[in-house]
Amino acid sequence: MSLAEIEKAVKNLTPAELTKLAGYIARQDKLAWDEQLEEDFSPGGKHAEALRRIDSEIDAGKFTPMP
Repeated sequence: MSLAEIEKAVKNLTPAELTKLAGYIARQDKLAWDEQLEEDFSPGGKHAEALRRIDSEIDAGKFTPMP
């Protein structure tokens, strides 16, 4: 199904159906975001090295919490 077909179908939803769809899309977006964060900060992820450096600074006592 194409995006154009989905957009056309959405126009025919009742307000209650649209509300349910919006909730579904929000949940899917949150799950995708959570997966991306997990991937980015896991070992080998694109931010793993930054996280390792931050942990090292905290362990060395060089960390000052923000006020």
